[in-house]
Amino acid sequence: MRTSKVAKRYAQGLLNFTQEAGLTTSVFGEMKDLVNTIEKSKELQSFFTSPIIEVKKKISVSAEIFKSFSPVTKNLIQLVIKHGREGQLSNIGQEFINKVEDMNEVQRITLTSATALSQENIDNILKSTTLVNHNNQFDVKSIINPEILGGYILRVGDQQIDASVKSKLNRLNKEFQLN
Repeated sequence: MRTSKVAKRYAQGLLNFTQEAGLTTSVFGEMKDLVNTIEKSKELQSFFTSPIIEVKKKISVSAEIFKSFSPVTKNLIQLVIKHGREGQLSNIGQEFINKVEDMNEVQRITLTSATALSQENIDNILKSTTLVNHNNQFDVKSIINPEILGGYILRVGDQQIDASVKSKLNRLNKEFQLN
């Protein structure tokens, strides 16, 4: 997923400020909550991107939704809305998370499976590959995609292992077509 220049700039500015103020860890947690809240609510996404709703209304609603956040995060949300960039809030939050994780050398791992996997299965998959550096911290994002039929797709950074049933069936289909 490409991140916009706007999201990168806001995230970098926030990171610079939180590092100077010593608030990076607390704002990091709040950004995770912000991204999760926005990503899980289609209504909130529509609310923020609606050109009909006034800026003051967006600010007051966001202040109520995120009332438990620190003043730093509340001010960022308010600033983004005032500049008409509220559609980028989730991207800004995710970019801030990525920058902090990069700074702390945390690997981002995406594990796609056809059904939900137990923690034991996830651990076994991660142990079976050399893509994951077990000396570093890592953040695993699990995605359920029934279209892969079975198996899994493991993505670490820009490398990927596709052990899905769908891809194996596609390879067999190509082999049969060639013969």
